[in-house]
Amino acid sequence: MGEGTSREKSVLEEKSYRFSIRIVRLSQYLRDKKKDFVLQRQILRSGTAIGALVSEAKFAQSRADFLNKLTIAPKEANETRYWINLLYDTDFLNAAMHRSLSSDIDEIISLLVSITKKLKTTSNS
Repeated sequence: MGEGTSREKSVLEEKSYRFSIRIVRLSQYLRDKKKDFVLQRQILRSGTAIGALVSEAKFAQSRADFLNKLTIAPKEANETRYWINLLYDTDFLNAAMHRSLSSDIDEIISLLVSITKKLKTTSNS
């Protein structure tokens, strides 16, 4: 891996971990204040899976395994975006919460797409 990839990956690790913390807190809010358990579990699962996959990729058994884990993460991120939008459209999130969470998940998706594209390009070279 090139130097740019590892730098971006550390940024990705940090952002995905901080996002997981936000998702855990959102999940607690949905459970305790909104008394929602179904959507709460859905966003908790997908929202924390992103950081878990990024962390797991550090110990991948091969470059292909590493790429596979980082290819699954954007799918989880996109699902999380779905739940964020659904929570907003059903009045579980206010506009400021929605905007902030959407901004974070969009940034994480952009990082994941950038890193996986670079890895695929260097793998095919």
